[in-house]
Amino acid sequence: QVQLVESGGGLVQAGDSLRLSCAASERTFSSYIMGWFRQAPGKEREFVATISRGGGTTSYADSVKGRFTISRDNAKNTAYLQMNSLKPEDTAVYYCAGSLRGGVRSTSEAYDYWGQGTQVTVSS
Repeated sequence: QVQLVESGGGLVQAGDSLRLSCAASERTFSSYIMGWFRQAPGKEREFVATISRGGGTTSYADSVKGRFTISRDNAKNTAYLQMNSLKPEDTAVYYCAGSLRGGVRSTSEAYDYWGQGTQVTVSS
């Protein structure tokens, strides 16, 4: 089964940018749709973005649309989340997830493989 490792989190100020990476262990990475989710303290995990196997289809939560961009490089077995114009309310642990199901998926139940998470903290 695929193993996912996130990196790129950190402490930034409001308005700054960060790029998260999600490295996959398998060369069959292109078989997985990929998603990013986040969980803030005291809140449930929520959908952020998802991308199809080939990268041609993406979907975003309304709260990040226009600020975040999901992408993937199948040759490098890596998915990315570019986060611009960060806000304090974006503070959370960010998780990448993979699924062998088709299409793009915005529910956590659709994903079978998860990374350990990376902390993003945005100060005001």
